Amino acid sequence: MRDVSPSEIVDGPIPRVLVVLAAPLVAQHFALVAQSVIDLFWVGRLGETAVAAVGLSTVVGALAVVPLYTFFTGAQVVTAQRVGADDLVAARRVPFTAAAMAVCVGAVGGVLMAVFAEPILGLFSGDDQLVAFGANYLAAYAFSVVAVAASDTLENGFTGWGDTRAALYVNLTAIAVNLVFDPLLILGVGPFPRLELFGAALATAIGYGAGTLLALVLLVRGRQGFTVTLDAVRPRLDTAREVVAVGVPVSGQNLGRQGARLGMVGIVSTVGGPAGLAAYHIGAQVATVAFVPAQGVAGAATSVVGQNLGADQPSRAEYATWVAVAIAAVGLGLFGVVQWFVPGPLAHLFVPDISGAALSHTILYLQILAVGYPALGVIYTVEAGFNGAGRTSVSMYSTLCQYWLVRLPVAAVGGLVLAAGVAAPFWAVTLSNVVAAAWLVAYFYHSTERGMLDRATESASAAD
Repeated sequence: MRDVSPSEIVDGPIPRVLVVLAAPLVAQHFALVAQSVIDLFWVGRLGETAVAAVGLSTVVGALAVVPLYTFFTGAQVVTAQRVGADDLVAARRVPFTAAAMAVCVGAVGGVLMAVFAEPILGLFSGDDQLVAFGANYLAAYAFSVVAVAASDTLENGFTGWGDTRAALYVNLTAIAVNLVFDPLLILGVGPFPRLELFGAALATAIGYGAGTLLALVLLVRGRQGFTVTLDAVRPRLDTAREVVAVGVPVSGQNLGRQGARLGMVGIVSTVGGPAGLAAYHIGAQVATVAFVPAQGVAGAATSVVGQNLGADQPSRAEYATWVAVAIAAVGLGLFGVVQWFVPGPLAHLFVPDISGAALSHTILYLQILAVGYPALGVIYTVEAGFNGAGRTSVSMYSTLCQYWLVRLPVAAVGGLVLAAGVAAPFWAVTLSNVVAAAWLVAYFYHSTERGMLDRATESASAAD
């Protein structure tokens, strides 16, 4: 059953449509976050160095996934626009074409990450044990990249179609399998070997593999017209071009983001050592949980904007964006208030044995992050409005400015030049979020006043 009917997406009350569509996406994102949280929970039993190694490795591993965002976002946006235009035959082609390309690119990225993991990690840390742990983790994580490529592309196809429940089912399967295998492979339970960090990454890979199998089963059975057909699985060059045109800026956006995060890891490691790096990773994990509702609303908004533009309703697309902004900003703001007052318990919830400098740094970072949470809600949802309109390049340029013109320079000057310690890179994160939110809101308002969504509607119609 679809979350909402096709007619509701283009004719129904926008707040209800966004909330109903977002609910499964929120649950989906919580499942994805849970995978990381579960890994961190069990890895925390191996010590602070292991936690820091996973934090560094996660950022490096994300680089292998960056090219895949071309196909994730391209599949969702183009599918949504085709469904809105009531061209279901063309809409079916999009996710399958995108998934085929994603699997090929993911296989190459996984191999390269596994081969070059240790020298890359060595660029950001001189701790031999940390680098060895991280390389061990990435060797197993490489197996998950192909599964991620297939499952996430198809999931975004379902989301673009307006069926957000399918992605939820796939990710609940992935998290359940990961939950079972984490303690078995990390700590070695019963007949299973103690693989420590290698086991943590391997459990994640097994979970994604199970999720991919479920996605394929759902597609074979078919869901509301989104199903496997001979025409849909046949590669189409014109479809591939549409997906790539929309998705490439998103890959550029994520490449810029991950590159900057590596720079931040280097700065935090220099000024705060393993304790600072552990705090940075734990803070990122807590923040990831906080972001989940906003990400769900943003995902729903992208599909709603895309379908309404395909249906020649730019005013509804604009209204949907602003409603999403309000929901996300308020929701994240409330979470930020809670995080400000109970940072210590949150840190212990994620890593029960944390203490000393790592704990004090984590508490500081969590409070600083909380200040900028409403701004993050704004960023996610305004970018969703641009992405739904096919203007993914705006999100890319905004992110590049946010990370490379604000976050990294402030962190480097404060931490390395002014010797302000770990507080400098931590405040740099929040400052960059607030600045990015301000200019995105201003530019979206300016662009819509100048007819950006009207032009996007014409473009979507011309592509039918």
